[in-house]
Amino acid sequence: MVTPGPKSWLTVATAIGICLGAALSTPSTEDIKLPKENCPLTNVLFPVLPCGSFKLEEATIDDMQAAMNNGSLTSVQLVGCYVLRTFQTDLYINSLLQYNPDALSIAAQMDAERAAAKIRGPLHGVPFTVKDNIATKDQLETTAGSWALLGSIVPRDAHVVAKLREAGAVLFGKATLSEWADMRSNNYSEGYSARGGQCRSAYNLTVNPGGSSSGSAVGVAANAIAFSLGTETDGSVINPAMRNNIVGLKPTVGLTSRAGVIPESENQDAVGTFGRTVRDAVYALDAIYGIDQRDEYTLAQEGKTPEDGYASCLTTKAALKDAVFGIPWNSFWRYADPEQVRQLTALIKLIEDAGATIINGTEITDHERIVSPYGWDWDHGTNRGYPNESEYTVVKVDFYNNIKTYLSELENTNIRSLEDIVQFNYDNDDTEGGRPWPLGHPAFYSGQDGFLASLATQGIKDETYYQALNFTQSSTRNGIDDALTYKGKKLSGLLVPPDVAQAPQIAAQAGYPMITLPAGIHSVSGMGIGLGIMQTAYGEPELVRWGSAIEDLQKSTDTPYKRTLPQWRDFLKRNVPVYNVYEGSD
Repeated sequence: MVTPGPKSWLTVATAIGICLGAALSTPSTEDIKLPKENCPLTNVLFPVLPCGSFKLEEATIDDMQAAMNNGSLTSVQLVGCYVLRTFQTDLYINSLLQYNPDALSIAAQMDAERAAAKIRGPLHGVPFTVKDNIATKDQLETTAGSWALLGSIVPRDAHVVAKLREAGAVLFGKATLSEWADMRSNNYSEGYSARGGQCRSAYNLTVNPGGSSSGSAVGVAANAIAFSLGTETDGSVINPAMRNNIVGLKPTVGLTSRAGVIPESENQDAVGTFGRTVRDAVYALDAIYGIDQRDEYTLAQEGKTPEDGYASCLTTKAALKDAVFGIPWNSFWRYADPEQVRQLTALIKLIEDAGATIINGTEITDHERIVSPYGWDWDHGTNRGYPNESEYTVVKVDFYNNIKTYLSELENTNIRSLEDIVQFNYDNDDTEGGRPWPLGHPAFYSGQDGFLASLATQGIKDETYYQALNFTQSSTRNGIDDALTYKGKKLSGLLVPPDVAQAPQIAAQAGYPMITLPAGIHSVSGMGIGLGIMQTAYGEPELVRWGSAIEDLQKSTDTPYKRTLPQWRDFLKRNVPVYNVYEGSD
């Protein structure tokens, strides 16, 4: 018996795609000779081909709905074309871990409903992916990228998946990720998992693609899927969205249910959305938010969400005349590289010229204490001598307890605890990197030190734990809320550089929402630059209002500081680990 390779489904999938209205052109010898590896290759080797008469490249969800409504496109054709696009790109960027064998039948059902004049909403018939730590009760696996959970059976769809199915969206498959959503190791190759391999950004295939929701962001950015879901404990939605030049929306903790999601920390975990536009990311958010009795954190949103959904908050650039934004310069901006500062301040000047008021120096209270001056550091408290002020103190304990609860509901597995996972990694050192490199795997340079740190806590919520939880939440919440208040009035939001990872980190500790918008490209690495907006709890309407206004302004001008297509730098290289390159040109 021949065991099929991890991507063997692509052989069948491409035939399906070709039969469903797409055609993959083969580059000529001259085409391949022309480009050098660092030249733009989007239109030579990786063109986004039309889906029949429909232009798939950069197509919005509204574009897809219009085409399906006028009969020039079906959901089945759309799935087939995304299958073909995945075949064309996935051996390079590896954004899709597993294709859903039910995708075409779901799409056919949605087409039948449309023909019967039953349209469920803006996501009807639209394909999407979810990160491989979000459970689906179907033929797909849910493993967090680890071989340890292969074959395990989940009790039900994650709540967010069930909501998307109800909205008529078509589950295309599972996206690759950093294994165990970055919890397992503190020095590792971002976007790598034993089961999924190395995910790579289409902007530069050799460098950190952002994570841990790597494949979700990479697939959307490469026009390989319409939208995607990811998860964040600390930066795992905002960071990959920013690096891949797309929109990432991380909601308030508890706005979207975590039931059925492989957890890290009940205090910080959130399910967020990725789209090429703000509207697309918001359509996805509208489908998944809401109260879920299986996640008690969602109960707090009652009475704090817009009656007509978040799409009702979308605006245009004309709204910017009423906006007042704060710039927490000393808190975050001073850590940004010079090129990033030049590009983002040029974009902010454009926003100001459109009528917005910009106030510099709206700082996070006590930022000298709570914001690490040395980059992202979730053990910043311990590293300055105060474990009772450390986010990591909380996450280590939460993970030990939360993962045991999640595993208790699985069938067809012997993995029931963190102890079992750790032992599995030791027993499968060559693939799972239980021990540090060179004894284990080069992608997991520090082995499973994150797991071991959590294991050492035994999940005990002692006085240090509760002090750390209180400190990290209260200090960051007070800090953001104070910065959002200027002369007694509330600001429209705080504009921040999300590449300065301390910014999404402070929002994550607070459990507060944040959005990142595409805002240019680093000239050296080719990776995305983002402009972030921070808000207070349940401040998503403000993020949607001003994010869509800024996006409309970007699209209506010739500014280079907006979303641009991937350039596929170093597309033939396969280094593991990927390089941690963040800096700009100087």
